[in-house]
Amino acid sequence: MTRAPASGGEADRTDAEVAQVLRQFRVVVNAIKSHQQQTERLAGLTGAQVWALHLIDRQPGLGIKDLAQAMDVRQPTASILVRVLVQQGLVLSQRVADDRRATQLTVTSTGRSLLARAPGPFAGVLPDALARLDPQTLAHLAQGLARLIQVLPSDPRSGRVPLSPLQKE
Repeated sequence: MTRAPASGGEADRTDAEVAQVLRQFRVVVNAIKSHQQQTERLAGLTGAQVWALHLIDRQPGLGIKDLAQAMDVRQPTASILVRVLVQQGLVLSQRVADDRRATQLTVTSTGRSLLARAPGPFAGVLPDALARLDPQTLAHLAQGLARLIQVLPSDPRSGRVPLSPLQKE
């Protein structure tokens, strides 16, 4: 779990530091989970679905490509989110006349009613908290996480996958 210690004191300090950071990660992850559970309970949608619905409501006529960019997810991921919202009658999807592949998305009155019940922040507690950090703290956090990612067995593409499920299970 930790690097080989030079002395017993360093091992204790390192283990304590690792434990402290692990507890901090748990607080962050549990805050995210709690908000997602509250969102599902109150709105009946996943956090990612609520965020997509909110973005479409803020910008009627938004396309799937623009939605994907706004959420920093891949376009197929945004398509899955939109498909579920359309199937539930929360969003209307209309083809653009001059480009049959493009769609314009609009929130229905049912979708707006659901948004009124959903807890904020709509993007989730983590993006909201990150946005409230001062630039220096955010930069330090980015550097530390980049280093952590280097030592984790991880797929860099997973950074474009929402933390909340795309669909309710």
